[in-house]
Amino acid sequence: MPQSMRALVAGEVGEPNDVLRLESRPVPTAEAGQALIRVKATPIHASDLHVLRGRYGFTPEFPTVGGHMECVGRIAALGPDTEGLKIGERVVAVAVPAVPGPRVAGTWQEYLVADTHRLLPVPDRLSDSSACQLAVNPLTALLLVTRELDVRPGEWLLQTAAGSTVGRLVIQLARHLGVRTINVVRRRDAVEEIKALGGDEAVCTEDEDLLRRVTEIAGPAGVRKAIDCVAGHVGAQVSQALAPGGEAVVYGALSTHRQTDPAALTIPLLARSIIYETKVVRGFWLNRWFGTASPTDALRALSEVRSLVADEVLSIPQGRPFPLERFTEAISFAETPAHGAKPLFVFGDGRDEADGHIEPDDGHIEPSRHRFDA
Repeated sequence: MPQSMRALVAGEVGEPNDVLRLESRPVPTAEAGQALIRVKATPIHASDLHVLRGRYGFTPEFPTVGGHMECVGRIAALGPDTEGLKIGERVVAVAVPAVPGPRVAGTWQEYLVADTHRLLPVPDRLSDSSACQLAVNPLTALLLVTRELDVRPGEWLLQTAAGSTVGRLVIQLARHLGVRTINVVRRRDAVEEIKALGGDEAVCTEDEDLLRRVTEIAGPAGVRKAIDCVAGHVGAQVSQALAPGGEAVVYGALSTHRQTDPAALTIPLLARSIIYETKVVRGFWLNRWFGTASPTDALRALSEVRSLVADEVLSIPQGRPFPLERFTEAISFAETPAHGAKPLFVFGDGRDEADGHIEPDDGHIEPSRHRFDA
């Protein structure tokens, strides 16, 4: 076991490429009920970058290791009297801090310590790229559709940002469950792509009226359940499109991306619609879900996601690997419009993707469509 490791550390709040530094740190020690994980791959989520900017729902203590979401690796050591897992076992570490809850180690480092109830064993047939993206976006899609809204087979589900990572997963899951989807996109060229994924209907806000189209599609009964990741004017239209007694769950605010004015972080709801039609608009945040769910319930949901991905019901696009020392390039890639693939920090050991592992790329970047996610 090495005595030191590399870690990507932010010394203070600020723009990620300004405040992050590659440091050498001691390898941590697992205590009772914990495991030491040798990290193999960990994604760069948009929310990871917002945490460092101080624009997210929680602020870690600085200096902090970056990456507050998820990773995949193998158990290198177990704490005293720790049972249920074994050294060498391949696991996903869920590093989403529970709110309220204790601090969780960042994933942008070669080794991390995690509580065993935050570890999910994963089969070798799941690639590192898929496994390290298992615990945030696929879990969010599952919780929104089956727990938060409990959408039943045959019901309509209206969703915005249908081309986002979560939006695409919602389409795949809804198709599997027999739920019909109305998918809102911004670009006309995204409509056919959404239909090819299995979306039942698509509404393009570039040249269509959202309210009129939802009425045409859903008929007199309307839509009673919706999920929104845009907020702002589009989020307000979603609430208007709901049938009386309908419910919308807001899990993102893409319309306010990079916005720092609190007055702009709004959804202009119509009071008459909320009062007289008794509609409900409420939020969902994965961190707060982990703060209220029991460890048993959390692992049950994660196990369900693992099965859906392993059975190819849910498809996670291949990520783009970067070694940790190329972090400035990786973060710039994550911030670039039309970047497409999710950037991943990878820690190679000589094995390739055929064995379930991914090696850093050669630095050549191909343009592709941008996808928003967590």
